[in-house]
Amino acid sequence: MKKTILCTALVSALTLSSVNAFAHEAGDILFRAGFTTVAPDDSSTNILVGDDNFQIGEAVVGGVSVDDNTQLGLNVAYFLSDSWNIEVLAATPFSHKIDLASGGNLGKTKHLPPTITANYFFNHGSAAFQPYVGLGVNYTIFFDEDLNTTSVESINGAIGATISDLSLENSFGLAAQIGADYKIADGIFLNASVRYIGLETDASFKVNGADLGSIESVDINPFVYTISVGYKF
Repeated sequence: MKKTILCTALVSALTLSSVNAFAHEAGDILFRAGFTTVAPDDSSTNILVGDDNFQIGEAVVGGVSVDDNTQLGLNVAYFLSDSWNIEVLAATPFSHKIDLASGGNLGKTKHLPPTITANYFFNHGSAAFQPYVGLGVNYTIFFDEDLNTTSVESINGAIGATISDLSLENSFGLAAQIGADYKIADGIFLNASVRYIGLETDASFKVNGADLGSIESVDINPFVYTISVGYKF
């Protein structure tokens, strides 16, 4: 009887130890590195010069679109409790082409998308698979906006004016995500996540040196896909 009780106690202790070893806990720090793709779900208002639609000849140019880009993605997460963490997303700068809706490339821009998210882990005990959901905020910083020289020279000749100095405004937005960690060894995880970021900006450019060109709203609203390897401290 005593042996049975002792064996039961040992099994219970080992099981509890296994659960604690597998699940995330308060105070844990996760560092993840991998590939992050920003895939815009974009739309925009028409390009304006003053209060009029930007035209080439009789044709209205319309709006713009932004292409996908993949970069090195990094994030660090700190567990406030066994189920909640705060995560910071960073990456090497993303580079996107800006294309005209009517065809042709207008230029390009780079951006950094630091994002802070509070994530809730469903904390399935000893399971290797640990899914989570999160909400947070994003601040997107645009820089190195460049106009496509060949395309712009063609446009300049067609409209009889010179456009220059493309600029996009930095943007605050909400972010939501779903993801999961999967344990592959002690302290080492695979991670996959999908974020949706509300990202709206506006653009401006000069026409013959005057601040006349604008796009009142560029809704980029990207889905952000990340696959990474994580290490738990």
